Amino acid sequence: MEKNPEISIVIPLFNENESLKELIEITQNVMDIHKYDYEIIFIDDGSTDKSWISIKEISKKYKNIFGVSFSKNYGKSQALHAGFEKAKGNFIFTLDGDLQDSPHEIPLMHKILLHENLDLISGWKKKRFDSFFFKNMPSKLFNWAARKVSGIKIHDFNCGIKGYRKNVVKNIYVYGEMHRYIPVLAAQQGFTKISEKVVKHQARKYGKTKFGNDRFYKGFLDLITLWFIQKFGKRPMYFFGVWGTIMLILGFGFTVYTGFDKLYLDTSGRLITERPQFFIALTLMLLGSQFFIAGFLGEIILKTQKRTKNYSIAETI
Repeated sequence: MEKNPEISIVIPLFNENESLKELIEITQNVMDIHKYDYEIIFIDDGSTDKSWISIKEISKKYKNIFGVSFSKNYGKSQALHAGFEKAKGNFIFTLDGDLQDSPHEIPLMHKILLHENLDLISGWKKKRFDSFFFKNMPSKLFNWAARKVSGIKIHDFNCGIKGYRKNVVKNIYVYGEMHRYIPVLAAQQGFTKISEKVVKHQARKYGKTKFGNDRFYKGFLDLITLWFIQKFGKRPMYFFGVWGTIMLILGFGFTVYTGFDKLYLDTSGRLITERPQFFIALTLMLLGSQFFIAGFLGEIILKTQKRTKNYSIAETI
């Protein structure tokens, strides 16, 4: 029976051919010095440079280096999901492919995971080599909001270097742009032993960042989604039903008031259909009914949903 490696290193990348050789050399040196049994898995997220060609050449030299190539660019979340599915190690670590994460952090993070019996450990780039106004300040605001919403006390949710126990990555579903919130996804599945370690952030050596400034507003929208799922994901009727009930009660109240006023108080006044209260009541009752329908549909979808891969693999090595 084939023995699983102790550590799997998952590296998602997009057009990082210039960094690959150096990244592999550093990672292999660190792993070999500490005598780890390990594997490295590259996920090529539809690169248009020679990244996949380089990965194939490297994998021919080393039996513990593997790769997955997407048919097009699907995003970091999908790349991580594919890497987590392929990983066989007892502990899984992630690195970005741009050399800004140091593989030298892995041995100590591995020790902390073991000795403190953690489910997940996240890197914290306390000192960053990025633009203060365009990256550092928005990142601090983003992480502050994530801590408040999730209750998870870490400082850098989106840090590329993280370590997990195998059962964590096999039980979470990373989709959309949710790679920013993997600690939150893990906590929602009951993996709440989460900590962090200050890691060295290195300036980008080759190329330029593949992420635009739109990642911040997308990140906040994803955070709202996660908050909603965390509170109402298991029973959406608890949210939609409450608001639907409130609207129906208010609508019914306006209907009773309008009818009573016309029948007993102002019998010679305007027709009911000419009064604003009639339209308020009608709108509230329609909205209340729609909220109830949304709640019922949400419950049905939850009970019948099947998770499917939202990416296409072109080649695997």
